[in-house]
Amino acid sequence: MNEFEEKYYKDIKNELMQSVIDKKIDTYFTNRNELTHYYNVGKMIIEAQGGEERAKYGYGLIKKFSEKLTKELNKGYSYRTLNLMRKYYLFQKVHALHAQLSWMHYRELLSLNDNNEINYYIDISLKEKLGYRELHKKIKTKEYQRLDDKTKNKLINKEKLDVYDNIKNPIYINTYNSNIDKENLEEKALKSFILKDIENFLEQLGDGFYFRKSEYKIIIGNKPNYIDLLLFNSNYNCHVVVELKVTESKKDHLGQIQVYMNYIDKHIKSINQEKTIGIIVCKKDDKYLIEYSSDDRIRITTYELV
Repeated sequence: MNEFEEKYYKDIKNELMQSVIDKKIDTYFTNRNELTHYYNVGKMIIEAQGGEERAKYGYGLIKKFSEKLTKELNKGYSYRTLNLMRKYYLFQKVHALHAQLSWMHYRELLSLNDNNEINYYIDISLKEKLGYRELHKKIKTKEYQRLDDKTKNKLINKEKLDVYDNIKNPIYINTYNSNIDKENLEEKALKSFILKDIENFLEQLGDGFYFRKSEYKIIIGNKPNYIDLLLFNSNYNCHVVVELKVTESKKDHLGQIQVYMNYIDKHIKSINQEKTIGIIVCKKDDKYLIEYSSDDRIRITTYELV
């Protein structure tokens, strides 16, 4: 290293050593201090590389710092870790620091490039008090990318969301590595997989959904009919009829679920509850059905077996 690089190396080393000391003596402010130290390290790395414009050409310097730090501090300050600190400094120039989020949370967020997507995961982490492992799962399953474009625009413009907005498309359904024919799956098997992990299914619909019953029996005329899944949403104070289809969505499906919704409204819904909504979960969505449907209480989403 030349004299210029050596100066920054010493400052970075001191910052990291202080971070270790702070972790040992300061239990209350540990997280904020750790993030501050890593921010400072990232800033010094950028400066040692010659500033932001030249930083992308200075990865060899990070490798030098990493090798020397690991040797002198007997600590795993790998190239990847130091580069993450560099990225974290640049990240914080765009996104505000949230002390509720740990360094491990930010490591997950640093894998993303879209600022709107990052804001979504920051907001949901704060709102739901997610651990970094829970955040990792949401990012890995591409939760933001599975939102409707209208929902994304609402989030960007900070508009109020409705009960349908957080329904993911597709909804991932775990088959538990069972030996099934995914192309010729029966509705009974699809329902069984959903019920086996009902919490995961409800989470992918959004906030406030609760499971009431599967195969909910209703009598229309003198004939029994069975609603695949009857849910309730506490946030919007309404029943939710879910019908499962292993085919492409069809106009007959709209008519069927509309009848079920109207039955719930007439015979089950109390006077202080909102009108029932319907969700059709199908293999493939004919997008024109909803466009020309007269009932805006119904939504269609698809499923994907994993």
